[in-house]
Amino acid sequence: MGTPTPPPPVKLIVALLSAYPELLAVASKELAEHYGESDLESEVFPWNVTHYYRDEMGEGLLRKFLSFEQLVSPEDLPAIKLQTNTIETRFSHPTLPNNPSKLTTQRRVNLDPGYLDVNKLVLASTKGAAHRLYLSQGIYAEVTLLFHHGAFHPFEYTYADYRWPETLAFLLQVRRRYLEQLRIRQAPFPGNHC
Repeated sequence: MGTPTPPPPVKLIVALLSAYPELLAVASKELAEHYGESDLESEVFPWNVTHYYRDEMGEGLLRKFLSFEQLVSPEDLPAIKLQTNTIETRFSHPTLPNNPSKLTTQRRVNLDPGYLDVNKLVLASTKGAAHRLYLSQGIYAEVTLLFHHGAFHPFEYTYADYRWPETLAFLLQVRRRYLEQLRIRQAPFPGNHC
């Protein structure tokens, strides 16, 4: 019989999406107020993967990824997703009454949190699917990328922007930083000869 043990801490990442470059910066600052300073950030990439967000968020969307210095527990993911949803809502604005869209608000930034550990990248979602496991508070988790043989590998359901070479290169950087942090946490204190 196995003994339940707590998991090691994980590396928080957030993917930001917006048509407003200045809003990416403001949202990054807001995230830092909740989760501490980011230690790595990707370049800003044009996002032309799908038209899924076009009606809600407009044209010319930009994608950026952040990772955060402070490690978190994997069980924090539902609370983090709910917090990022709250931030998204605060940056949204009501649609005009004559707007043909049926949406009551227009989202101006999308924040998708997840975490990276030694073996995988996990993303949070409010939508259930066959490949997602329910966590709590209406939040599901999806293993989006698997790490083996020195690289991240997608699944058939993995979003296109998580397959980009630029994204995979950034996540390898994040994983190296995470492993370094784990080594530091496990290192004995100076003078400790046990």
